Amino acid sequence: MADPQDDVPAELFTRLAADPLAGHLGIELEQVRPGYARAAMTVTPALLNAVGSAHGGATMALLDVVHAAVSNSHGTVAVAQDVHTEFLAAGRPGDRLVAEGTELHRSSRTAVYRIDARAQDGRLVATALARVFRTDRPWAGTA
Repeated sequence: MADPQDDVPAELFTRLAADPLAGHLGIELEQVRPGYARAAMTVTPALLNAVGSAHGGATMALLDVVHAAVSNSHGTVAVAQDVHTEFLAAGRPGDRLVAEGTELHRSSRTAVYRIDARAQDGRLVATALARVFRTDRPWAGTA
């Protein structure tokens, strides 16, 4: 586990963790440090699709929350340009899905991230390759 001193400033973490949709879906942001983020979600009955597995939209929302956190982890505003997601295994009722995002490349204007969501038994449920546009605007109050 990472040293908490490497985490982003508390105010930035609080702002990233306050995503209203994430709260509605039960997604909890667990850690953010420059170039890395982790969040988790339990697959509840409200997050199932018609066949009884985790809804792809809920799984994608988990990946997107991590994408937002990792891409904004350097303290400047970044906005999504593209997310390509592969659904690899069904999330099951009661699964705790943990998504981790890592920075693969970052320039002054773009960055690319890989985000993997795994169930508690190690199943890789989904993976995404995501790109952002990086602005030069700092997160208010965090600079």
